[in-house]
Amino acid sequence: MGCGTSVATETQVQSVEEMAMKAAVLIQRWYRRYMAHLEMRRRYTWNIFQSIEYAGEQDQLQLSSFFSFMLDNFTQLNGNGPDLISQLLDPVVDPWLDRETCYSMIAVPNSYTGPRLSFPLSVTDTNTLLNAFKEQQTLHARYLLQLLYETKKLLRQMPNIVYLSTSYTKDITICGDLHGRLDDLLLIFYKNGLPSAETPYVFNGDFVDRGKKSIEVATLLFAYFLLYPDNMHLNRGNHEDYLMNLRYGFTKEVMQKYKTHGRQILQLFQDVFSLLPVATVIDGKVLIVHGGISDQTDLDFLNSVERHKVKSALRLPRQSFEPLDLGQSYRHSKQLLSTDGSRPNSSRNQKTPNQSRKRRCHLMRQDSAASCCSSSSSSSSSSSTLCSPRSPSSLSPRPCPLSPSMHFTVNSLQVPFLDSLSSLSPPSPPQHGQEWKQIVDILWSDPKNQDGCHPNTFRGGGCYFGPDVTQRLMHQHGLQLLIRSHECKQEGYELCHGGQVITIFSASNYYEEGSNRGAYIKMGRDLVPRFYQYQVGRGTRKLTLTQRVRVAEGSALRALKEKLFTHRSELMAGFMECDHNNTACVSVSDWAQVLETVLRLDLPWRTLRPHLVRLTAEGAVEYQSCFEDMGSGAQLAQVTPNLAETLFRYRTDIEIIFNIIDKDHSGLISTEEFRQMWRLFSAHLEVDIEDRAIDDLARSIDFNKDGSIDFTEFLEAFRVVHKLDNRDQPLCGRTENF
Repeated sequence: MGCGTSVATETQVQSVEEMAMKAAVLIQRWYRRYMAHLEMRRRYTWNIFQSIEYAGEQDQLQLSSFFSFMLDNFTQLNGNGPDLISQLLDPVVDPWLDRETCYSMIAVPNSYTGPRLSFPLSVTDTNTLLNAFKEQQTLHARYLLQLLYETKKLLRQMPNIVYLSTSYTKDITICGDLHGRLDDLLLIFYKNGLPSAETPYVFNGDFVDRGKKSIEVATLLFAYFLLYPDNMHLNRGNHEDYLMNLRYGFTKEVMQKYKTHGRQILQLFQDVFSLLPVATVIDGKVLIVHGGISDQTDLDFLNSVERHKVKSALRLPRQSFEPLDLGQSYRHSKQLLSTDGSRPNSSRNQKTPNQSRKRRCHLMRQDSAASCCSSSSSSSSSSSTLCSPRSPSSLSPRPCPLSPSMHFTVNSLQVPFLDSLSSLSPPSPPQHGQEWKQIVDILWSDPKNQDGCHPNTFRGGGCYFGPDVTQRLMHQHGLQLLIRSHECKQEGYELCHGGQVITIFSASNYYEEGSNRGAYIKMGRDLVPRFYQYQVGRGTRKLTLTQRVRVAEGSALRALKEKLFTHRSELMAGFMECDHNNTACVSVSDWAQVLETVLRLDLPWRTLRPHLVRLTAEGAVEYQSCFEDMGSGAQLAQVTPNLAETLFRYRTDIEIIFNIIDKDHSGLISTEEFRQMWRLFSAHLEVDIEDRAIDDLARSIDFNKDGSIDFTEFLEAFRVVHKLDNRDQPLCGRTENF
């Protein structure tokens, strides 16, 4: 009996152990599957954010290029051409800003309770400024103008490339993009120490834009630069650019906080930005630039460039064109388009619906294949470009969606009107084009894992540079490491090119609360980088990983759905071309192809499909379900659907043009100024909008009938609204399904 009991016990123990092992394996398998799914969601969320961000930069480059081209070449635009933008693009240098009277004549009232500064600055002044900004106080315009004036004076003495040595200090701290995030800057100072002779810093550009505290961030950096000019070093970024500031918020922030002296402050900021050094070198071995390099980057040549002349990297060098008539150019482009047969009313396009649909779907696939070929073949090209009319490699505007058959004239100049072409004689190379290109490459380029150097088509400016380009520059100048910023990274930093290129990004929660960490680098005499990460926000730390991914994913999908809504007519046209039997359904493959052709966002559409559309029982996509949970912010009966969609899509461009016209930044413009804005806008897009339609629109949004238009209300009327918005639901009330 005893032996039998013992054997039975051993058998039971083995059975329990086997069951426990199987349970452990199942749990491990489930966990791995869960984490893989979570990582997939995290990655496509990141891709959505980044694709939409870079598409916005392309739009800005294209709009800036249009302004530059029109200013250089057109004598008039319906009677109001360059006059509307010449002050912005070619501001007259005010000698008043180069004298102390630019600030000394401004009185500071006794009622002012903010920080008061004395120059030259002392540690007490910087501490006062730091504490005031923590308390949400605003620096008086008199002190800000003087601080900018002194900064400008000191920067004039700086070289293009600053050379540092670690022999005089224990460590050098290197920070990336801050983008107006004052909390991130304060956290860096709290963790790492305030700038001083013992704690030197290099801030690698993009101090302003996007965040709400850009003035405070830039002011603190400039104040410490004045206090410790040998220990506080500032590189220029692509957002230290007054044309970028128009789109991404810095201009608006300045004018809202300094209504009386805003224009003088913006002018001085513009001068200071153009005088910032473009690179820093530590011990002759570590190169620090904001964006990157190209196969034509030459540090010796870069050191000789007159950097202050490049007020904006988006403002290309002037060309020696004869003044042109916009109407003639416009008519010429219309003639080209009509003879090529790409317009719907062309006689060459008179086909049966089914023939047209088949042809369109075939062309879309052909266009996609051609894009892939062209992108791979372009890797041998070394030219960096902006979306501009300046060089033959960059002449094409964003391709007109669903019109891959459109023929482009090789030896003609294609003006970057969206969805349009104007052909002119090709320009001769600019005198200062090479200097300008060196600056653009430094500020705008991104690294890629593939060898070679080719135009950065994703952003629209700068280039992609591969490991071979990095290796060549290292060997040419005796370097061993390249540190750059310019790209948001989920962990705050990233290594590539065999560890020779480091990306550092210091603005945490850049896309959404919890979307990414910030980081900075400390480097000692051994030149070995040590990374320090952080994330601002108490709420972020309380969220689990799953909750952080869910919040970021929801925000990204909202932005993507808005993108779909603003391209509704083009998408519907593409879907209907592939819907041969008028079933309101297409295959998943055709659905994804239409989205890629129209939006050009390079996203995993099949993976995102469950979040965007419904499937039928047969597995076909009900394409109209893309838009059913979105609508407009306000319903204006006077606005036609086509005009409304144009307003939705180019809302940001309209706001930029409005800010150019609204010289006092009051937020109000007259109905006549509103018409002037539409003349610029119509030329930018080459859309025919009748004066009567504009008059009806102006009357409909002049709510109090005083002859002025409140632009805030105008923008609110053309805002995409999510009908099924559930962002405010508590996180704990949702469940995970996958």
